Amino acid sequence: MDQPSRPVAHYHRVLLKLSGESLMGEQGFGIESGVVTRLSEEIREIHELGVQVACVIGGGNIFRGLAANTSTGMDRVTADHMGMLATLINSLALQDRLEGLGVHTRVLSAIEVRQVAEPYLRRRAVRHLEKGRVIIIAAGTGNPYFTTDTAAALRAMEVKAEVILKATRVDGVYSSDPEKVPDAVRFEEITYLQVLEKGLQVMDSTAISLCMDNRVPIIVFNSSVRGNIRRVIMGERIGSLVRG
Repeated sequence: MDQPSRPVAHYHRVLLKLSGESLMGEQGFGIESGVVTRLSEEIREIHELGVQVACVIGGGNIFRGLAANTSTGMDRVTADHMGMLATLINSLALQDRLEGLGVHTRVLSAIEVRQVAEPYLRRRAVRHLEKGRVIIIAAGTGNPYFTTDTAAALRAMEVKAEVILKATRVDGVYSSDPEKVPDAVRFEEITYLQVLEKGLQVMDSTAISLCMDNRVPIIVFNSSVRGNIRRVIMGERIGSLVRG
C-alpha cells in the first residue's frame, strides 16, 4: 500500500526574523512561555517538511539599545552591546523549547560566549543547516549601530536563504501604522524602492537596501495567528511581499 506523500514546501531554506516583542505575548516585558512554545511548534512543523530554518531574534522585549541611548543618554555602543545580550537570552529560550520538542538546534552568536553558544561562522552555519539542524543566530552582527533587521538581511545572504520571513504583529505592510491609523492601506506586494521612498517601517533602510542589492524577497506576515508560518512556507499568499 502506498504511503501518503509529504506536502512539498515552496521554500527549501528560509531565514525567519522574529521580533523580541513577539515573545512577550500579552505581557509588557520578558518572555511568555506559551508564546515560545507555540512558535517552537510552528518551527518544528516546517522543519519536518524538510525546510532548512535559520532564525534571527530581536531583543526588544528585554532591552532595546537605541531606546536606552535616546531616553537615558547611555553610551550607544554600550547600549547596543546590552541589546545583543538580550537577543542571546531570547535565542537560548527558543533553543530550549525546540530541543524539548525533539528539534536539533544550534545557537550561533556574533559575540563570543562559548559557554552557551557557538561563535557564528558562515560555513559552520551552512553546515548545520545541511545536517538538518535549526540554527538561531544571536547578537545581531556583533557590531553596534546595526539593528537585528540588518543582521537578518546579512545572514540571509550569507547562508543563501531564498526568502526572509519577517514575523510581525500585523498582517503585512501598511501605508501607516494600522494600530494607530484605522484606514491605513495594506500592500499585497511592494518594491524595495517604494518601501524606501515611502519610509515604511518594514525593516530599516540598511536591511532593505541589502535585500534590494541581492534580490532577497521579504514576506511580512502576522506571526500571532497559529499556522501562518506553515502557510507562508507552503506558498500561500498571506501578508505582504517585498521584492524588486
